[in-house]
Amino acid sequence: MTSTSAATRLLLRARTGGPKDDRGPKLLEHVLGWTLVVLLAVFVTRAGLM
Repeated sequence: MTSTSAATRLLLRARTGGPKDDRGPKLLEHVLGWTLVVLLAVFVTRAGLM
């Protein structure tokens, strides 16, 4: 009976890092990501690479 309870405890404690664990400033991440994309496009255009 101890092996079953030990396995159950392990399953309950194991975290996989799935979508439920991903809590954070999503809006800030999106804004910073798009800002980086725009800045990269400006630099590429200014450098004459396109």
